[in-house]
Formats: sequence, structure tokens, C-alpha cells
Amino acid sequence: MTDLLYEIKDRIGWITINREKQRNAISFEAIQGFLTYLDQAEADPEVRVVCLTGAGDRVFCSGADLGAAMQGAPGEPDKRAMIFAQYARLLTRISEFPKPTLAKINGHCLAGGTGFMLACDIVIAREDALFGTPEVNVGLFPMMIGALIFRNVLRKKAMEMILLGEKLTAKEAMEMGMVTRIVPSQAFEQTTQKILAALAAKSPVGIKLGKQAFRTVEGLPLGPAIETLAAKLSEVAATKDAAEGITAFLEKRPPVFIGE
Repeated sequence: MTDLLYEIKDRIGWITINREKQRNAISFEAIQGFLTYLDQAEADPEVRVVCLTGAGDRVFCSGADLGAAMQGAPGEPDKRAMIFAQYARLLTRISEFPKPTLAKINGHCLAGGTGFMLACDIVIAREDALFGTPEVNVGLFPMMIGALIFRNVLRKKAMEMILLGEKLTAKEAMEMGMVTRIVPSQAFEQTTQKILAALAAKSPVGIKLGKQAFRTVEGLPLGPAIETLAAKLSEVAATKDAAEGITAFLEKRPPVFIGE
């Protein structure tokens, strides 16, 4: 699957958009590959964290491959609708992924690439990366990714970005809440690897139950949310990893988590 690469290294599942000549624009094949590789990463106990990135060092993802996405195809009455539906499914899949996800923004992140970025738990951006939703400049609108934008960005700032279609600096993106951390170019690889290693060292079952719990209470009133989380904490506390973590803390040693 040349449009997308998948590699497992040091308990990290790397998914790389491999279309550097096309500015890492997303093809339908890449979307399908994403879904396949995410299924593999979830089922593989060796994988404890998933990192999304783009090939090269100029563009993380420039969005959809508009030339392909906007065309019909023989034997496919509405290829556009199918592509858009699969992209929407992919955003939901990343957002609800039970293992930690990190977007390594090693270049400009635009349009649909913003959806990949915001669907991840953590976003590490190189300081010279640019961001934005330029869809309005070609008569389109950032529809599906809007659901993620408004879950991360204040409404007025989000509408300014969407309606003007201008590029933003990494600093502006972080101030808006879209980016977790900005890293200088010379320290980008090392810092990203350090964060991924830290995530891979955590309890897989603790993180899985925690992420599920937070999704469950999102939007609930305060009282029911706290009650639900109290029950979930009891579930986490009953795991072997929790017992190991507490024992390791008391014995002043690093814990060895097994994911149970």
C-alpha cells in the first residue's frame, strides 16, 4: 500500500502518509489503508501508541486529493459521497481509538489534515509548520473537520480561521488550542520520540479504560459525570497494572505494565 506506510518500532505504531510529491494529499486508498492499519494497531498488544505523520519534511498533510475526490468514476454512481463518508468514518475512528494517538506535525497541516491532527490525543508541531482551513478559497467548506474544530477551538476564533481561509503559524494554532506543543526544528525528532516513548511506557489497560470513560461522560451534567467516573475508577483500580503501579511506587522502582 504505497500511499500509506505502517511500521511498528519500540511499541509505537507509525502510520505515515506517503505521497510527498502530492503534498501528502489524502487519496481514497490512503483512507482505506488508515482504517486497516488502525484495526491492526488496536488488535496488536505490541503496539501501545500510534503516531500519525507525513513523508518528507515539508508537509504533514495538505488535505484531500481534490482532483480525485471531486471526480466520479465508472460503475460508482457517487464516488464523492463514498470518499467523504469514509473520511468521516476515519476521523471518528481516530477520535475514539482506545490507545494513545499522537500527530507528529513535521510540516504544513492544512484542510483535511487538520482533521487528522485534531482527532489525535496529542499534537506535536515543528515550529515552522503552518496551519489552516483554506477550503473556502476554492468554494468548499471544512464540513466534517468542523465537528473537531469546534471541540478544540473557541467559536469566534474557529469561524475567523474557517471563513478567511488564511494560514496560521504554529504559535497561533497552539494559542487556539489545536496544538499541544511547539518544538524547534533541531529538537523536533528527539522530543517527539521522547514523548512517544513515555506514552508507550504507560499502562495500556489504564489508558484504554480512561479514554473510554472520558468519552462516556463528555456532555453529561457534572453530577452524573463524576458518578460515572467514580465507577470507572473502581474498574481501573481492579486491574493488575494498577496493582503493579502502586507496588512499584512503594518500592521506588519503575513499573512494568502488562496491559491487564
